[in-house]
Amino acid sequence: MSPSQIVTQKRMTAEEAAAMIQNGEVISTSGFTPAGYPKAIPLALAARAEALHAQGREFKVSLYTGASVGDELDGSLARAKALNFRMPYQSNKEIRDGINSGEIEFVDFHLSHVAQYLRYGFIPRSTTAIVEAVEVTNDGKIYLSTSGGMSATFLKSADRIFVELNESMPKGLMGFHDVYVPKSPPNRPPLPIYHPGDRIGTPYVKVDPSKIVGIVTTEMPDKTPPFRAPDADSEAIAANVIDFLLHEQKKGRLPEHLPYQSGVGNVANAVLSGFASHPQIDAISLYTEVMQDGVFELIEADRLEMASTCSLTLSPAGQVKFRANIDELKHKIIIRQQEMSNNPEVIRRLGVISMNTALEMDIFGNVNSTHVVGSKMMNGIGGSGDFCRNAYISIFMTPSIAKNGDISAVVPMVSHADHNEHSVQVMVTEQGLADLRGLSPVRRARLIIEKCVHPDYKEMLTDYLDFGLKNAPSKHTPHVLAHAFDFHKRFLETGSMKMREPAGV
Repeated sequence: MSPSQIVTQKRMTAEEAAAMIQNGEVISTSGFTPAGYPKAIPLALAARAEALHAQGREFKVSLYTGASVGDELDGSLARAKALNFRMPYQSNKEIRDGINSGEIEFVDFHLSHVAQYLRYGFIPRSTTAIVEAVEVTNDGKIYLSTSGGMSATFLKSADRIFVELNESMPKGLMGFHDVYVPKSPPNRPPLPIYHPGDRIGTPYVKVDPSKIVGIVTTEMPDKTPPFRAPDADSEAIAANVIDFLLHEQKKGRLPEHLPYQSGVGNVANAVLSGFASHPQIDAISLYTEVMQDGVFELIEADRLEMASTCSLTLSPAGQVKFRANIDELKHKIIIRQQEMSNNPEVIRRLGVISMNTALEMDIFGNVNSTHVVGSKMMNGIGGSGDFCRNAYISIFMTPSIAKNGDISAVVPMVSHADHNEHSVQVMVTEQGLADLRGLSPVRRARLIIEKCVHPDYKEMLTDYLDFGLKNAPSKHTPHVLAHAFDFHKRFLETGSMKMREPAGV
């Protein structure tokens, strides 16, 4: 297929595009996880920043994306010391180090909020949008690649647009996207999504062609990690989740055809694998943010009705499998903007069952998704709050211990609260599952300790609870603040949350 006239007229190199970006600009890009993010222009921009810094000149930009992105974007700009601000989510080591050293300002957002914050004027809009696409037409239709993210809002609000036309991406991606931008209050109608497979928008983003100032052709694939088979803990957590869902079904509390949302990583893939292989699980639908390789097991087992997602975060092997079956998958997969994939109205109406990973949980049902020992940012809250607060059932999962047993994932009080006990309904570790619905704080604590805590920490947490019931100023949520963070303090002082025996004993 010959390039369209606009591509021919506005084609430039990545270096030429990067030269047009000025110090202090606010840049917004496509991308949601390492999928569908621009690659060539950020690498050229990082090289430009390094050259300017070598001349003693200042060069830093602010960066908005859909969520985390690939190393060519986040990593290259962080290593070049070219970022002064980042939002709304990240998972790159260099970015994380810059945030925790105070070098990079970071705002951690619920992912469903950011696009409307931009349109409402609550946060500065971007001056330049850079998106990856598989096609651009003369009348300004931009067909995105492997993620939706916030590209539609970025493209509509930015002063100017650069497009990376990625020729390594299959043209068959045209038609996967469903692009819809809601109106602002008080004129916002209900969102007509009644099933994960409903399409309500267009397969492209329409922009004024005059805003497109440059088109860079690339052939760089998404840099996603290889698929890792679930480990024993992940498989045990998945088995606990499936047993719970089958129990709910038997009790008549789980209507048929409720869709699922599954987070990222080993545990999420293990749950999808369990859904694909368990003889008592019927075909399911997904209304989620991220589609990983685990979805192929569902498809191959004829257990997937429909998958609505915001990104195709597939391993290199998964990308090959996707391309080989792209025409058939177009009828099974929809890629949405994150404002739709994470929309609270839709999540609650559809009755989505949410399954997300916790960094830390406490005995009263609060969850920390973001901070290590209270201050060190890991990645961000992402979409877990969008789903948890509005889900039919909200499930949080994590292995019970980390660092070879020196960290307990369950503590007396979380060092940072992202999801409180009012939203968290079910906690799961490889040890077991605690259904917290309708339980008072003390009953929650007893159940979490019994079902979810690693044996090495059961006695310590029971002692904390019993001490609180005797000494706390109130017995409703019997915290003793003088000791609520003893686990964390001990870890910072000794490298372990365990109580060490005195030397010579």
